[in-house]
Amino acid sequence: MEQQLDLRDIHLPPPVGGWPPAPGWYLAPLLVLALILTLWIAWRRLIRNPFRAALLRELAVIEASDELEPAEKIARVSILLRRACLTLYPREDVAGLTGPAWLERLDAVLGGRQFRDGPGRCLIDAPYRPGGAVQLDVLFALCRSWARKLPRSRRYPL
Repeated sequence: MEQQLDLRDIHLPPPVGGWPPAPGWYLAPLLVLALILTLWIAWRRLIRNPFRAALLRELAVIEASDELEPAEKIARVSILLRRACLTLYPREDVAGLTGPAWLERLDAVLGGRQFRDGPGRCLIDAPYRPGGAVQLDVLFALCRSWARKLPRSRRYPL
């Protein structure tokens, strides 16, 4: 007969605890917060800009209007741009501007001289030009690019 040894059974390790978590679990909440912040900023700046959308919408209405003469369209575009500037900038900086100073203020947004020396010049001298001498499609394209470069408005209504 064999001699039995007094051996103990296999010892299992203690169960793995839930604390401390793995290093990836420390980064997961930070990544989720960073993603939420990035989406919120993108939504605020790129998608939700009601001022720019309203400005582009009114510009399209003026451009599509068939019953307006070219001189009337130019006058309405000029009024629309002035209203937009009055909404964005302090009244004392914009309200009294006329002529080349007004065009330079519009050029300050684009960073060029498209209003002062380009097709935007018709905003101040269109009443003194012959009826068919204005290229409205170029002017509307310039105004659309100007509107897209505007900063966000703190006050929405035009």
